Amino acid sequence: MSDFRERAEALDSADGLAALRELFLLDDTVYLDGNSLGALPAHVPARMQDVLTREWGSLRIRSWDESGWWTAPERIGDRIAPLVGAAEGQIVVGDSTSVNVFKAVVAATRLAGEGRDEILVDATTFPTDGYIASSAARMTGHRVVPVAPSDVPDALGPRTAAVLLNHVDYRTGRLHDLPGLTAAVHDAGALAVWDLCHSAGALPVGLDAHGVDLAVGCTYKYLNGGPGSPAYLYVAERHQAAFDSPLPGWTSHADPFGMTPGYVPADGSVRGRVGTPDILSMLALEASLDVWDGVPVEAVRAKSLALTDFFLECVAAYVPEGRVTPVTPVPHGERGSQVSLRCEVPGETEAVMRALVERGVVGDLRRPDILRFGFTPLYVGFADAERAARILAEVLGV
Repeated sequence: MSDFRERAEALDSADGLAALRELFLLDDTVYLDGNSLGALPAHVPARMQDVLTREWGSLRIRSWDESGWWTAPERIGDRIAPLVGAAEGQIVVGDSTSVNVFKAVVAATRLAGEGRDEILVDATTFPTDGYIASSAARMTGHRVVPVAPSDVPDALGPRTAAVLLNHVDYRTGRLHDLPGLTAAVHDAGALAVWDLCHSAGALPVGLDAHGVDLAVGCTYKYLNGGPGSPAYLYVAERHQAAFDSPLPGWTSHADPFGMTPGYVPADGSVRGRVGTPDILSMLALEASLDVWDGVPVEAVRAKSLALTDFFLECVAAYVPEGRVTPVTPVPHGERGSQVSLRCEVPGETEAVMRALVERGVVGDLRRPDILRFGFTPLYVGFADAERAARILAEVLGV
């Protein structure tokens, strides 16, 4: 074990992102649950105190103009854009991921045109995406066809309107082929809708470069926006003029303060808005994004792969064969920024994770048998990875 500890120390010393750890409020815990809730950037509390006492407390209603509250959804969207490979003016922040999935799926079916009545949905998707897609299908007269991502090219046809896929599988950490699958969807004349919840902030996405039509994502995982922070919606510029939201609201109206009974959509990404923005959560997110200033997502990806490689190596060395089995793919092109391990002893998953948390290693689980460890390169180091694997081995009694 000492060899791995020495290697961890050397890797941490050479880590070009190590200084970013100081930007977060962290303790001695090995926090490997940033794929569920990111850590708190240290400067955010002071920013929120100013929002509460000055912008809301003193300026009150004037802050919609004087503090830039009204333009926050687009302004913050433009800050997220480079993290997912998008030009400005294509991302709007607001609402939850679920609401944005609904907007994107329904809008995609409308953009697809007549004669296309199928929505292909990732059969391994996070459940809510499937629920939303099924509801959207019932409302629009389409039918949902669950398909494994690898089988999408063969399932596409002239009746396919849209395909809803997860970039990274939330259980296994498998990274799906966004460029290849998007191209296949387009070859079939359909639209590609991607859920980026487990990839944005962890690896390059390339929305513009790969011609993605619509995308959604949350901001409380690798983007560290805080619990329940607002999600975002990407609408490619080429679709914006025809984007027909199923949830038209007063803030997406071309003349929002005209209060006219007829709806006329605004231009650009503003069409993705619905109601009054959640300003407190939105401004906490905006402040949190400061930690990304000057940080190339490519460097984050390189560290992510090195961290997960090292963790898998430590697990293989420390934990005897037969206790846990990695279900996250080994090839870099197929891996997100988490490692999922299957407990091979029936029924022990919850007890194992509970023991890990009690000993200062915080991950999470997905029933019945998956332990999940999310590696956020901005604040997780190689010593953290080694310690987590060592304590896992101790918990398993080896």
